[in-house]
Amino acid sequence: MAAAAATTRLMRAVVAGTAASGVASGASGAGAAASSSCAVRSAAHSCAAFALQSAATSVSTSSPSSSIPSGSTNAAPGARRALASARRNSASSSVAARAAVSATEAAPETTKKRSAYAITTLTNWLLQQEFEDQIDNELTVVLTSIAVACKQIASLVQRAGITNLTGVQGAVNVQGEDQKKLDVVSNEVFSSCLRSSGRTGIIASEEEDVPVAVEESYSGNYIVVFDPLDGSSNIDAAVSTGSIFGIYRPQSECIVSYDEDEPTELDSEAQNCVVEVCQPGTNLLAAGYCMYSSSIIFVLSVGNGVYGFTLDPSLGEFVLTHDGIKVPPKGQIYSFNEGNYEMWDDKLKTYISDLKKPGDNGKPYSARYIGSLVGDFHRTLLYGGIYGYPRDAKSTNGKLRLLYECAPMSYLAEQAGGRGSDGYTRVLDIIPEQVHQRIPLFVGSAEEVEKLESYLKQ
Repeated sequence: MAAAAATTRLMRAVVAGTAASGVASGASGAGAAASSSCAVRSAAHSCAAFALQSAATSVSTSSPSSSIPSGSTNAAPGARRALASARRNSASSSVAARAAVSATEAAPETTKKRSAYAITTLTNWLLQQEFEDQIDNELTVVLTSIAVACKQIASLVQRAGITNLTGVQGAVNVQGEDQKKLDVVSNEVFSSCLRSSGRTGIIASEEEDVPVAVEESYSGNYIVVFDPLDGSSNIDAAVSTGSIFGIYRPQSECIVSYDEDEPTELDSEAQNCVVEVCQPGTNLLAAGYCMYSSSIIFVLSVGNGVYGFTLDPSLGEFVLTHDGIKVPPKGQIYSFNEGNYEMWDDKLKTYISDLKKPGDNGKPYSARYIGSLVGDFHRTLLYGGIYGYPRDAKSTNGKLRLLYECAPMSYLAEQAGGRGSDGYTRVLDIIPEQVHQRIPLFVGSAEEVEKLESYLKQ
């Protein structure tokens, strides 16, 4: 019986030793697998976590002390040798796993480094938005057509002095304003690009008396409203100008049939239908502007933030340079045409006077005014503050147009975390009564617009 018991103990020791060796061998294999996996996985952090988890699990499972007491003297010499081998293999596996983790922890420094030549073009960005179901392929075509129009207008603006495109055309637009030569040309460029896109049904421009229907064979379902060249009075002085646009989708019952081959002016009923479709600004699908200055900058929102693209002249492409623009909640710059100060409401005068007094930081606000909505708004968007064009004794309803100036700019401001107001009401909630309706506009940092409203509502 004693011999049998001894034999049983010896067999148990041998089995335990063999099991420990097998587990340790598995640990070594797990460490090697983790290391091999790290060599082929592109996500370095995930790879490091994978190796660490594999090694920790393997080492914990293969710990000899959990299988055979280190001080055991009942095992046969073969079993003791198996135990020693298991311990060595376990230690080797642990070292290999730690080496794999150390190697991959350093990997992000190299694998995550962005190439100096990697760029995101406007086209790439639009395709990504389409892939994420933020926009559809038809809207991608419309926005691409607008970008092409902006490139053409930018070229015309830059060469205006050389090609004799400065000065007045001799005609007057529907607002009673003298049309500059570039106003007329820019309107034609914009309209032509939108008509040829095949995705635009109706276009409404500052330079057109009424909205224009696109030829049926090329038309789509989008309504595009735009100011082809804002601040054109600055052209002769080579000061910043820009184009502004907004895009709406009409309701199916408001799509009008056309029998003629040429673009057709809408009758009053169809025009009212367009206005109804475009109300309010919260119905905007996309809005933006292109600023023609020292750089050509295309700023756009499709409802998920504001992004800026700068034209690279060597590529002829708009390249992403402002990713997720956020307007500061407060600012120290106000942008008003103070030449009209004496014609303003007394409450507004008090507001402006208070801005000129030292504030909590001991400094007054700074005044900056270019005379171009796009230029002044762009600075406000980046640096914060407030832009305002109020009503006055001469322009009792305000100066800027709701549909294609105030609404698109307010949409951009809100997408960037700011606000747009007429002094009492959110601009995007205002229902247009006509295509060229004018309203006062105050837009910029949220706290600055709220501060102005508090003065006017007293």
